[in-house]
Amino acid sequence: MSDNDERRRGEAESADPTLDKDKPLYVISVAAELVDMHPQTLRLYERKGLIEPSRSAGKTRLYSQRNIEQLREIRRLTQELGVNLAGVEEIIRLRQKLDVLQQRIEDRIGTLQERLQLELKGARALPAPPAGADDVPPAGEAPGAGEDDAALRRGLEHLEDDL
Repeated sequence: MSDNDERRRGEAESADPTLDKDKPLYVISVAAELVDMHPQTLRLYERKGLIEPSRSAGKTRLYSQRNIEQLREIRRLTQELGVNLAGVEEIIRLRQKLDVLQQRIEDRIGTLQERLQLELKGARALPAPPAGADDVPPAGEAPGAGEDDAALRRGLEHLEDDL
């Protein structure tokens, strides 16, 4: 690879970090050069569904920075780790599934945190315990087990059921 090729690769990699990684930027010849692959290899990967470049109005393949990263990962898997294309397909499928599940977990955690905050706000709004609440409660009964506390416990039990 020439010094100019290395310089162009470095410039593409150090592009503005605010750049949209999904913006179609590179025609197939430039993309192939950036990942040190033959353009026909990129076409093969597209046919196999491993990569999905955008298309211009004239149907020219346009690769984004995200596509370049995906191609580099495919190259790493096949050349450095010896994974065949069927294995690469499976790895990509499993990673996509993992990403979806991770997002669902993060969404669920956010929802539960919001509900917990609401429950805690409600608990703070409870009136002070009546005089003598510091006494030891009867066996099997929580401290300050008044009506408000019972309502709080029911709400917290409902929250625990969701966990």
